[in-house]
Amino acid sequence: MCNYSFRSLSENEIRQLEQQSCSAEDWKNIKVSHNFSPMHIRNVTFSGMIYLGSFEKVYELPGGVKKHSGIYNSVLHNVSVGDNCCVWNIKNYIANYDIANDTYIENVDCIYTEGRSTFGNGVKVSVLNETGGREVLISDKLSAHQAYIMSLYRHKPEVIRRMMKMVEYYSNKHSSETGTIGHDTRIINSGCVRNVRIGDHAVIDGVARLNNGSINSHQEAPVHIGCGVIADDFIISSGSHLDEGTMISRCFVGQACHLGHNYSASDSLFFSNCQGENGEACAIFAGPFTVTHHKSTLLIAGMFSFMNAGSGSNQSNHMYKLGPIHQGTLERGAKTTSDSYILWPARVGAFSLVMGRHVNHSDTSDMPFSYLIEQKGTTYLVPGVNLRSVGTIRDAQKWPKRDKRTDPVKLDFINYNLLSPFTIQKMFKSVSILRELRRLSGETSEAYSYQSAKIKSSSLEKGLKLYEIAIHKFMGNSIIKRLENIHFKSNDEIRQRLHPDTLIGNGEWVDIAGLIAPKSEIDNLLTNIENGSVNRLKEINACFGEMHLNYYTYEWTWVYGKIKDFYGIDPEQITAQQIIEIVNNWREAVVGLDRMVYEDARKEFSLSAKTGFGADGTTSEKELDFEQVRGDFENNTFVTAVLKHIEVKTALGEELIGRLKEIKE
Repeated sequence: MCNYSFRSLSENEIRQLEQQSCSAEDWKNIKVSHNFSPMHIRNVTFSGMIYLGSFEKVYELPGGVKKHSGIYNSVLHNVSVGDNCCVWNIKNYIANYDIANDTYIENVDCIYTEGRSTFGNGVKVSVLNETGGREVLISDKLSAHQAYIMSLYRHKPEVIRRMMKMVEYYSNKHSSETGTIGHDTRIINSGCVRNVRIGDHAVIDGVARLNNGSINSHQEAPVHIGCGVIADDFIISSGSHLDEGTMISRCFVGQACHLGHNYSASDSLFFSNCQGENGEACAIFAGPFTVTHHKSTLLIAGMFSFMNAGSGSNQSNHMYKLGPIHQGTLERGAKTTSDSYILWPARVGAFSLVMGRHVNHSDTSDMPFSYLIEQKGTTYLVPGVNLRSVGTIRDAQKWPKRDKRTDPVKLDFINYNLLSPFTIQKMFKSVSILRELRRLSGETSEAYSYQSAKIKSSSLEKGLKLYEIAIHKFMGNSIIKRLENIHFKSNDEIRQRLHPDTLIGNGEWVDIAGLIAPKSEIDNLLTNIENGSVNRLKEINACFGEMHLNYYTYEWTWVYGKIKDFYGIDPEQITAQQIIEIVNNWREAVVGLDRMVYEDARKEFSLSAKTGFGADGTTSEKELDFEQVRGDFENNTFVTAVLKHIEVKTALGEELIGRLKEIKE
């Protein structure tokens, strides 16, 4: 409303308002736009400073009911109302709010700002440790990567102190004694809304209570908050949807999240594209694509991302000694089956599957793509077996398609790659660990002990094979990508092309809640925060964005540094013939892994999978019923995609080999 030029009410306008059952503490404190008409202001009590626009729009509601914009049956105190707003039947009052144009508000208990509010910015969320010590200060600009540093890098106290100062600065800068409701927003049939900043195009329909928060909705990514929602001390990011009795307290809800079906959460962070229904969360760090749909599923004091929790999944952070102080991590892509249980502290490797009850505090982070299976109270680790699982490949394909963010400004920088320096570096470690276990215990051992878990001899041998296949696949992919679309005349040209564009990328890589980056770059950022050269939240996000943008450049530097370790070839002296050998190994790995996935998919079409089909019918009717519902194996879209992948990769390898064969030694 600050852009308008306002005037005082005329005597005739005051008289008409009084005739329409309106009253004011002081009519002089009411300012109106120049084309204001009092016709649609009825039964309204004004106090404090009031600013009113013009009311010319007619709203058509579902069912064909029409209502003219204006203010009816309401009490307003220190409020500005924009053009063409409709405010109907406020049961108590609206106080200390600026309402933008074209907003519809009806049947609400009260909307008010009390004192100076930061609208949820600066709220402390006791994530991972319920008793405190890993608090994250939430803000409108919070990303998963910021929160990862703030919660987990407590060994960098000056970094944490400065980051918290940044959030406090932002919170104070955006604090106000007046709340805002954006344009084209709808608030209907709701309870009390206190100290809440509401963005453009939000829909708030039937909420029970909203207290101390920000709803960062806008036209490209509106927020919907529906029936029965209770939210205290919160920030809800663009494109999110909360409905059906959801209850949150001290929570951050990231972009395009969906919480519903009576989901409850406290002291938790949900980042991009998370889904929570029916169950409960307490002190969790839900990185991008954390999904839990089932009743009696409790996620507590854990860090997750790209995760799907099976029904009845549960964890414990309390061993009845010093309180609920324990935490755990399921690295990216890990899953839990129905009725799984983990006693924290524990750490599960990336893209692993957890089945049964696990109480021995295992750390399998160096064994990605594994199964953790409980048998008679013992945790058995099956290394690498998930690499050949059709479910793993399907997950990797679906995540990018399920990114529902429509906001042009993305808070989280998400890397979807199944194989990356982060997972491949762990496979290098896995191979070394498994070989050392075999050496120490002897090849005749039936089982090996590792990190409070058991590995069967057969599982160890299969794990070694699968990890080596995956490394061949990743390394070969990177080398082929580096050499594509170039016709080389000599080995020197190949070597020149293979040489990295930057030194950044060597060494360890980390997964910072969805962002995969060299640890050296994270360390540089922390140093810059520590010395004050990076001192704003948007600057931190910009640094993460640059790392994400340069991922493939950094990845190649890492791969180049591993050529000698893995192939035993000095990349400075590599020849076309050696690359042809690498490509042949790569092709064998890719096709071999795809064949394993293909056979895993075939199990879904086996005779046992058809149990329950063809009710009351013969075997042939069972087959026909199954085919009508599920289709046939050879024409399944995933199966045809696997076969196409084999064809494409084979052709890609042959094309590069053809180019390299032209080079003379």
